[in-house]
Amino acid sequence: MDSIKITLEDNNECELFIIEKTTIGGVDYYLATEEEEGDSDALILKDLSKKEEEEAVFQVVSDDDELNAVAKVFESILDDVSFT
Repeated sequence: MDSIKITLEDNNECELFIIEKTTIGGVDYYLATEEEEGDSDALILKDLSKKEEEEAVFQVVSDDDELNAVAKVFESILDDVSFT
């Protein structure tokens, strides 16, 4: 499973494991979790990077409408994922 390291607002690093990636309207979204195995809370990350940037820029999706729409896409792709 692929992983990414992100720097949090408090400058601490966190490793997230990528479960799935999808593109909606030209925007890449990643379903990520802190645990590589087993059940865990998940985050949906939006890739805000520009092509010329060396490092990726991610934002946790927090807008309810956007979150619900992207979550439905991930639920349809993955049989064993449910957002509650």
